[in-house]
Amino acid sequence: MRRAALLAILALRVAAPAWADDDPHQHPGGRPEELGTVHFPTTCKAATQAPFERAVAMLHSFWYEEAIGAFEHLAETDPDCAMAHWGLAMSLWHPIWIPPATPAALERGRAVVARARAARTQSPREGAYVTAVAAYFEGPESLDSRSRALAYEKAMEGLHVAYADDREGAAFYALSLLATAPLADKTYANQLKAASLLEPIFTEQPNHPGAAHYIIHSFDVPALATRALPAARAYAKIAPSAPHALHMPSHIFTRLGLWDESIASNRASEQAAKDYAARAHMEGAWDEQLHAMDYLEYAYLQGAQDSLARGVLEELQAITKVEPANAKTGYAFAAVPARFALERRQWAEAATLVPRPGATPWAEALTHFARGTGLARSGDTAGAQREAETLAQLRDALVAAKDPYWADQVEIERRAVAGWAALSAGRSDEAAGLVRSAAELEDRSEKMPVTPGPVVPAREQLGDLLLELKRPAEALREFEAALVGSPNRFGGLAGAFRAATLAGDRPRAVANAQALMALCPRAEGGRPELAAAKATLAHP
Repeated sequence: MRRAALLAILALRVAAPAWADDDPHQHPGGRPEELGTVHFPTTCKAATQAPFERAVAMLHSFWYEEAIGAFEHLAETDPDCAMAHWGLAMSLWHPIWIPPATPAALERGRAVVARARAARTQSPREGAYVTAVAAYFEGPESLDSRSRALAYEKAMEGLHVAYADDREGAAFYALSLLATAPLADKTYANQLKAASLLEPIFTEQPNHPGAAHYIIHSFDVPALATRALPAARAYAKIAPSAPHALHMPSHIFTRLGLWDESIASNRASEQAAKDYAARAHMEGAWDEQLHAMDYLEYAYLQGAQDSLARGVLEELQAITKVEPANAKTGYAFAAVPARFALERRQWAEAATLVPRPGATPWAEALTHFARGTGLARSGDTAGAQREAETLAQLRDALVAAKDPYWADQVEIERRAVAGWAALSAGRSDEAAGLVRSAAELEDRSEKMPVTPGPVVPAREQLGDLLLELKRPAEALREFEAALVGSPNRFGGLAGAFRAATLAGDRPRAVANAQALMALCPRAEGGRPELAAAKATLAHP
């Protein structure tokens, strides 16, 4: 870990970024551009090699906006370089993020692939890269994005077998495995296979941006997250010029409940995103900014830094335009206000939230989940039931759209709201059964990278509901189980403290009170759970 943190970082200083009007090797403040080191030999012109590797480094850090411009420039200056066209095609498809499902995007990708196939400068190995990306873009229009991604993965497997010593091939093959990993597979077969390809690269090339980045994605699950900590603490130092590289470590910090590190990571990423938007002359906020803000809000709330969390919310609410508008921005717009109300247990505040116009069904559902929870816990049973019915309609719309992952996430939210509504109506057994079934469904899948985690984990809600039913011993078990998957969450520790106290388990109450106070050294006041924990510790 320390060794990785101290590694020398080699700047890639060729070919000006698309937005640069001054020295291409300098960022604001005169800092040299640092994207990590990539070794990717090609048969293109010698003058093309260094800028090509720089563009690939951008690709490894998902800096697609800049990679597109860099590869377009290379394709113009060296049109017979097949790999320049390959890079552009790869920049048009975003594995793990949003695939180009629109006909226009697929058409552009096919045109780029055609130019790559026709380029005269390409070795058999380079032709295999072109064939692999073609497997994604080509095929009938009716082919869905997952089928395209699986075709690409199969082609990359063939490339890796044929060129086993090609570290770039191994890295991109690993990324293809991550892109197709089933979110319900608790064996994490794809993730572990990807990691087995990436970890040797990271050992051999500790300044490789893709190896560090993709290791983080490989282990971005509770059971594996500790294995990614060295890569997480190295990645931002490897490629500090790439805003996503500043944010990505917080995926692991969030998984492990390392909130101070997550805050530092996302503050740096948010500022870098703002700087980039200004340099690129964007009319609105860049999507990377909102992604960092959601993770930042989550982390502030765990430490009870509520005024800072309010500042994130107010900043978000002042944003009127984003570039591009996508799943990351839609999720942040819905999740941040929902988190701010529910994490602070401000039920009346949650009940007043309004969906953002034009939100996708699953983003809109986040708001209805928060509204329904707030209404039920404020005693408005009928209002909560209406929200549960709306969630059922949104779930059905996602089923009809053949989006099973988000349909299940909305169903989890529906069951939770219906459970709280049933409790409000006095139907205790029904309430416990609904929220327990929500927790079980949530346990069977993983989160997508677009989110740091559920607004409130369903198993944590189950513990809270059992406390309302005066079953503290059962509640304590649920809170402790929730903390295994989401360590150092304020709600989980506060719930476990209260449950242990009510169950008469003084040692566990004290242990959880100590953990809760340690979690919040910079708490800004107003959380009654902290006052109760402090009082417990004051009377041993």
